[in-house]
Amino acid sequence: MALMFLNGGGMRGGSLHHHLQGAPLVRAARTAPKYRFWAGRGDFPAMEPVQTGGRSVAGEVYDVPLEVLMRHLLPAEPRELELGIIELEDGTACLGMVLRRPFDGAEGLVEISELGDWRAYQAYQAGR
Repeated sequence: MALMFLNGGGMRGGSLHHHLQGAPLVRAARTAPKYRFWAGRGDFPAMEPVQTGGRSVAGEVYDVPLEVLMRHLLPAEPRELELGIIELEDGTACLGMVLRRPFDGAEGLVEISELGDWRAYQAYQAGR
């Protein structure tokens, strides 16, 4: 089992949630304020670890069996993301998806760090 921070389609009600194969939700959480937050092509969230100027990002932590992570969840993630270690606001570390570096598709990214929440971004987009 691995603790996995999800901040997009893998969260409850999201389009990728079924890939968790019933893995239990541990808790809602926020990251430490160490990330720039992006919308990739408007379709998926992407966190970018930064040394300065970072923000906190909202999400959910799940206890995911490694087989589920490797065979179901990771293959469903966008190619722009890769598995990394992220820090939560309480100082604990867990797995999470981060923006792949180097990434040459920056033209498809819109910064949403001020929102810090994928669902808030989706609601904003729906109201436009």
